[in-house]
Amino acid sequence: MRKIIALVILLLAVTLVTLAQQNALPMAAQKAMASVNPERMRAHVKFLASDLLEGRGTGQRGGDLAATYIATQFELFGLNPAGDNGSYFQRVPLVGITTEPQSTVAWIPAKGEPISFTQGSDIVLMDESQSQSSQIDAPVVFVGYGIDAPEYQWNDFKDTNVRGKVLLMLVNEPPSDDPKFFLGKALTYYGRWTYKFEEAARKGAAGVLLIHKTEMASYGWQVVQSSWGGERSYLRDDPAPKLKMAAWISYAMANQLGGDVEKLIASANSRDFQPVELPARIKAHILSQVRPFESENVLAMLPGSDAKLRDQAILYSAHFDHLGMRDQGAVIYNGAVDNGTGCGILLEIAHAYAQAPQAPPRSILFAAVTGEEQGLLGSAWLGQHPPIPAGKIELALNFDALPPIGIPESIDITGAERTTFYPVVARIAQQLHLAIEPDPDPGGGHYYRSDHFSFARAGIPAFSIGQGVKFQGHESAWGVSQQKDYTAHRYHQPGDKYQANWDFAGNAKIARFGIALGWAAADTPQLIGWQKGDEFEAAREKSQK
Repeated sequence: MRKIIALVILLLAVTLVTLAQQNALPMAAQKAMASVNPERMRAHVKFLASDLLEGRGTGQRGGDLAATYIATQFELFGLNPAGDNGSYFQRVPLVGITTEPQSTVAWIPAKGEPISFTQGSDIVLMDESQSQSSQIDAPVVFVGYGIDAPEYQWNDFKDTNVRGKVLLMLVNEPPSDDPKFFLGKALTYYGRWTYKFEEAARKGAAGVLLIHKTEMASYGWQVVQSSWGGERSYLRDDPAPKLKMAAWISYAMANQLGGDVEKLIASANSRDFQPVELPARIKAHILSQVRPFESENVLAMLPGSDAKLRDQAILYSAHFDHLGMRDQGAVIYNGAVDNGTGCGILLEIAHAYAQAPQAPPRSILFAAVTGEEQGLLGSAWLGQHPPIPAGKIELALNFDALPPIGIPESIDITGAERTTFYPVVARIAQQLHLAIEPDPDPGGGHYYRSDHFSFARAGIPAFSIGQGVKFQGHESAWGVSQQKDYTAHRYHQPGDKYQANWDFAGNAKIARFGIALGWAAADTPQLIGWQKGDEFEAAREKSQK
C-alpha cells in the first residue's frame, strides 16, 4: 500500500511540474491541488452516508443534520458565509406532498370493466396542486410524447383542446440520428418527465399518465417507485400551473388498458401524429398530506484576490440530499455514492482553496444544495436567488455521484463543449491524463438531470464533472460493467451504502481536475459564455443586462 501511495504522489508531482512548465496555473493553484487528501473525502462520505443521517431526506432530520455538518466544515475552513442574513444557510421554502394510500385511480373504459391502479405498484402519483383532496373525472387523450417544440417543427398537441383532460403520453422523445432534430441521439429537455408535466399543466390538463419503459427512460421501474414512493417536495407558492395528477404508470400496466403500447409508440414517431381521444375516462380521488416546511442550501465564499474582479465568481456545487427513510423508518436510503461522494469532493475542493497561499482573482462560491432528488429544487432556488448576480457567475462546476472505485483515466463532462471555456477544459484534461469521453448514454438526458441544469437555465455556463469508463488497471468494459451494476442494484435503492474498501484516490484526482478548471476560469480575461446559438445563450445575455 505504501508503494502505491508513493507512486501516486510521484505521479502527482510530475503532473504539477508539467502544469508549471506549461504556465497553465499559478503556484497557489498547484499547491491547492497538491493538498487534496482522499482520506478526508472518505471521512466526509462515511459520515454523510451513515445511518445517523437517515438518508438525508429533504425536510427531514437527517437532511438538516447534513446541512449543519457541511456549514460547520465551511466555517472551520475559514470561508465566509454567503447565505441569508450573514449565515451559511439560504432558506428554500418548500411544501412536501405525500399521496395517501386510500387514494383511488381507475381507468373506466367505454366498454368493459373498470381497471383500478394500485398505488406504488402499477402507478405512482402526486397531486402537484398542493391540495389535500382532488377529484378527477375526465376523458383520456393520447398525445404521443407530449412535446410542443416549434424549433423542430414538432407539436404532439396540434390544435387539440386538452384543458381538463388526462393525457396519456410517452417518456423520452422521437428517436433520431439527425443532430439537427432533437439533437439526434442526445436527449433534450423535451424528453424529460419534468418538461412533460410542465407542458401539460401549461395547456390546462388535469393530469398526466406517463408510460414508463426502461429502454426509453434509461432506468428501471424500481427507480421510479423509490423516487416517488414517499414524500415529494415542491417549491412553495410556485406561480407556474400544476397538475392535479402527475403520474407514472408501468409498461406492464399500460398494456392492460385495452391497447397496444408498441403501436402507440410507433404512431407517435411521426410529425403527422394526431392526438387521439381514447374510449376511456380516468376517475380519481387523490388524498394528500401537505406539509409546508423549509430546507436550506449551504453557501460559502472565498473572496477573490483582485479588487476589480472579486465581485465575479466561480461556483462549485453538489447536492447533499438523498431519499431519506421509507416504511416508517425501517429502510434507510443512505445515498453514499449519490451524493455523498459529490459532497466529499466539494468539501475537499473548498478546503484546498481555503488553505491556498493566495486566492484566485475572482471569488469562489461553494454551494451544497438541497432537494436535488425532488426535482433540482435547491439549485433552482439558488439559480433564481444567487448571492451575487447570475450574470457575474462565470462558470458552475457540479459534482454528482462519483463511485470511488479507482483512478479514472477518462472523464464525462457532457455540456462543457457548449461553453466558450471548452478549449481550456480540453487542455487541462490532457495535462492531467484524462481522456474526454463522449456522452456514454446520450439518450439518458443526463445534462438535464443534475443541478448544473438549474444554473444553465439562469444563464450560467455550467456542467457536471463525472468519471468516464476507463480506470487505471482496467479496460473500458470494466468501467461500463461497474456503471450498469450500480444503476441496476444501488441507484436510488437501499444498497447505496458506504463501503470500507472504496478507493478515494480517484475522487481526489477528480477534485484536482475541478480545482484546475475553476482556478483557470477565475483567471480568464473575459467572462465565459455559451457557444453561439446554444439554447442557454439568451438566458446568459438576459442575466448580464
